[in-house]
Amino acid sequence: MNIRYDFHMAEGEGEWSYSKNSRRPEIYFRETKPVVENAIKEVYKTLLPKTMIIGDLACAAGPNTLLFMSSVISTIVEQCKSSRDDSVELQFFLNDLPGNDFNELFRLIEKFRRPNITGERAHLPPFYYIQGLPESYYNRLFPRESVHIFHSSYGLHWRSQEPEGLESWRKTYLNEDNIYITKTTTPFVVKQFQKLFYKDFSLFLKLRHEELVHGGQMVLIFNGRKDEDVYNGDLNKLFALVAIALKSLVLKVVVYVNYCIVVFLLIFISHCEGRHEVKKF
Repeated sequence: MNIRYDFHMAEGEGEWSYSKNSRRPEIYFRETKPVVENAIKEVYKTLLPKTMIIGDLACAAGPNTLLFMSSVISTIVEQCKSSRDDSVELQFFLNDLPGNDFNELFRLIEKFRRPNITGERAHLPPFYYIQGLPESYYNRLFPRESVHIFHSSYGLHWRSQEPEGLESWRKTYLNEDNIYITKTTTPFVVKQFQKLFYKDFSLFLKLRHEELVHGGQMVLIFNGRKDEDVYNGDLNKLFALVAIALKSLVLKVVVYVNYCIVVFLLIFISHCEGRHEVKKF
């Protein structure tokens, strides 16, 4: 599997596309929207940038990216009104892996922009610009000290690669019949996922620290757990049921094609450590 190009949400705008099946992330964003808006206000009031650079990481290809941009724009409009400064401009960078359906995303953006560039709205602040940024966020994305706001909603639980020792090309599958951590998952598998989480997340924070302007902020929203028991959690139970359903489906296919081994693996892990809100870097 080539993660850069094969690992992405369902493409297009059909019945089974991510664009039509992203209600849950929308709920999460609406719940955390006040946090996003507060971060934008603080950065604007503190730095008073003429151009505010905003990075939306793991944007996918659905309407939730538009919700985020709309929230940023409306917040800045209110700040401009209160400060009587209409000179600020916004530059959005929408980031995801190269295999992401950026064509669908920008089709949605065109619909989003249309009512905002005609009539009276064209004379109100802020002017804004939108660019796609296809690259893994486990790499450098921006020049040093150039970004004012980083936002990532339900993307950081995805790992940069398959954990060492669990690669799909191996003939022995150490987490067989599972797509997540369940009661039958060995401690070795859990440890490999944890090691990769620490490595990935530490790298992510290091890279974003280099790219963030002094006084900038990050809003990172991702899965967590209620306790440190990796075998006990809502996702464990959910994906255990999904694995049973997938295995049942595969067995039917196996009978049909007379093939015998198919293994699934979701390469993400929810973590309980680092649950505290980080206000300053």
